[in-house]
Amino acid sequence: MSEINNASFLRRFWIYQKERFPFIQHGVLILVFSFSAISYARISAGKLGFIDWKVFLPGAFITFTLFLMLRIFDEFKDEEEDKVHRSHLPVPRGLIKLSELKIVGIVVVVLQIIVQLIFFPKMLILYAFVMIYMSLMAVEFFIPKWLVGHHFWYVVSHMVIIPFVDIFASGLDWFILGEDAPFNLVFFFAVSFMNGIVLEFGRKIRTPENEEINTYSTKLGMDKATWYFLISLLVTWVFAIVAAYYAGYGMIIFIILTFFLIACSIPAILFLQNKKAKLAKGIEIASGVWTLAMYLILGAGPMLFQG
Repeated sequence: MSEINNASFLRRFWIYQKERFPFIQHGVLILVFSFSAISYARISAGKLGFIDWKVFLPGAFITFTLFLMLRIFDEFKDEEEDKVHRSHLPVPRGLIKLSELKIVGIVVVVLQIIVQLIFFPKMLILYAFVMIYMSLMAVEFFIPKWLVGHHFWYVVSHMVIIPFVDIFASGLDWFILGEDAPFNLVFFFAVSFMNGIVLEFGRKIRTPENEEINTYSTKLGMDKATWYFLISLLVTWVFAIVAAYYAGYGMIIFIILTFFLIACSIPAILFLQNKKAKLAKGIEIASGVWTLAMYLILGAGPMLFQG
């Protein structure tokens, strides 16, 4: 470990991203997220075709790096807790320093601003709102003790960042053009918010041998946490059905959404009956599959097969 911790920054950062923000895995999901948000906005407005790729690719870079910034902000916010309870993570074990991540964050913000100034200066307005909200999250909205004692509001306040990024991504269409956002985008944003909840529960349901601090299986118990996961899936499905209806999608989309609801519920239902680590991992995998599926079904798929 000592040898790795003294390696070059690039080698250490490569290890860091694999553990905390895998570029390929997250990149694919965020690319689909961005593509789908724009696609759903355009389909809802009755537009044919996608936006110019000279706008989309820089925009996708911004959305990807916004989520990277969120990861970096969390490293600072969780520093003390990680030292005590998660010493195996890259920062507390000395793989990478917070001062180095701070430099990465500054470089990322500078690049984000430069890219927007070059390709779409108007988007700096929406970008500013995202960064302000993210900064408030970093200081726990100046009420950290209250949020710790009110976990529901903690989760809700932190998941709101996803619709904020959604607004930015979809704005690469309507905002740049100076148009009003289609009203039913609110249902797509609701799906994004609930996808965050599904992912949150999905990755924090563990069996006793794999438990860590602040998992939902420790806070709520394994059964209750699993039921919350299933309820989150169901609520997301309802919002997705409404979003699909207002976008004018046909019955096939409703059938596909229902199929994924059933398929992604199976690991959780099995876990309720048999508390095995591999089934808990199955819930985490199902949450990722569900999230990717929602964006593909509501935005990317209909856009690719449009007309």
